[in-house]
Amino acid sequence: MKAIILYDSRSSNGSTEAVIDAIGLGLVEAGFYVEKAKCRATADYSFVKDFDLVILGAPVYYFVVASQLLGALIHGNLKKNLKRKKIALFLTCGSSQSTAAVLYLPQLKIHLIRNKILAEKIFLPSVLSDGDALELFVEDVLHQYNKSLKSRALSAKWTNEAQEWFQSMPSFMQGKFRTMAEEYAEEMGYKEITLAVLEEARDTLGGT
Repeated sequence: MKAIILYDSRSSNGSTEAVIDAIGLGLVEAGFYVEKAKCRATADYSFVKDFDLVILGAPVYYFVVASQLLGALIHGNLKKNLKRKKIALFLTCGSSQSTAAVLYLPQLKIHLIRNKILAEKIFLPSVLSDGDALELFVEDVLHQYNKSLKSRALSAKWTNEAQEWFQSMPSFMQGKFRTMAEEYAEEMGYKEITLAVLEEARDTLGGT
């Protein structure tokens, strides 16, 4: 399992980066391979496709989410490369949870309507002295991530014809394609994965 934390911050080694490091450590302890990358609005985010879980985090400056993360969603190709990704969100700011939920989180969520948002959290500046808040956030992310995998596995019914076609693929491609096909079927609301659905997923998403 691979996770990446995409973040923005004007300062180096500040509270936002400390939160990121704590979240990353929690994911590593749960068995994830974790990377982090500081956002640039015009960067190429095609590398995000290689990750199973994406965490987006940033501070709030003067009532607006940090500009490079927001810019990457609005003007860059981050939104495109987040398609069908499982996402968790966090912001660091001094506002209350209720205020932030109304004013700040929607600045990100409006661009993530088609994504599965596993968890979201507002961290106060004092979060570094409250390890429980960080630990609970990581636990929530992991719980929702595992729950989504189980839900997909339970709902994905493969026909015999689709299974035969899948088994004919090279073994090194099967894991990635199964995940892609099941996520596509879930997104489109298909109750059964048929050969036609596999071909549709392949043509829509790209592949062999």
